[in-house]
Amino acid sequence: MSWLTGIAFTAFGEQVKWADMIGNLIGLGALALGWRRSVWSWPLQLLAGAVLIAAYWGGQAPGLIGKQLIVITAAVWGWTQWRRGRRDTGEIAVRFADWRERAVLVGGAALGTLAVAELFTAFPKLSWAPWLDAYIFVGTLAAMYAQARGWVEFWFAWIAVDLIGVPYSYTHGYVFSALTFSIYFVLVLLGLAGWWTKARTRTVTSPKGALA
Repeated sequence: MSWLTGIAFTAFGEQVKWADMIGNLIGLGALALGWRRSVWSWPLQLLAGAVLIAAYWGGQAPGLIGKQLIVITAAVWGWTQWRRGRRDTGEIAVRFADWRERAVLVGGAALGTLAVAELFTAFPKLSWAPWLDAYIFVGTLAAMYAQARGWVEFWFAWIAVDLIGVPYSYTHGYVFSALTFSIYFVLVLLGLAGWWTKARTRTVTSPKGALA
């Protein structure tokens, strides 16, 4: 699989790796399936994460690698959650998180970022940009947790991560990751609109979100 780390083409003076391109294209498919509330969004996220690790390996970007490791782990958990929810109700239900859940999500992400940044600072070999890496690392976990729970707010979490992660990818030479941001952004807006409408029109019968 060494060809994955090879150069596919050059765009705007930047070399695009096969793994960077393929991983992001798979990620686009996973995001589109997430918008459609398809369980297959999760295995595609898992595959995209594995391919992107090959792209980032050796690039001195532990935050990006850490992000994909979280994607793989969270994808396995999210897959089981959505399969259980579909088995119980016949569909993947979505809803707005309540204010307590939002506070826990935001507070947990903030505290997690502080903790991971301190870890990276204490061990400089882990990261040359502790705060950026910690933000991406923890923000991704928060976003995927919210997706697995079926919270509309997961789309906002992904926007927050990508606003930092995309320029970070570009500065590390992963230009295809940055170039696909415009497509990601369109899909995120469509997904947000779709989930928002679904959550507004659906009668909530259980406080468990995606498993209702």
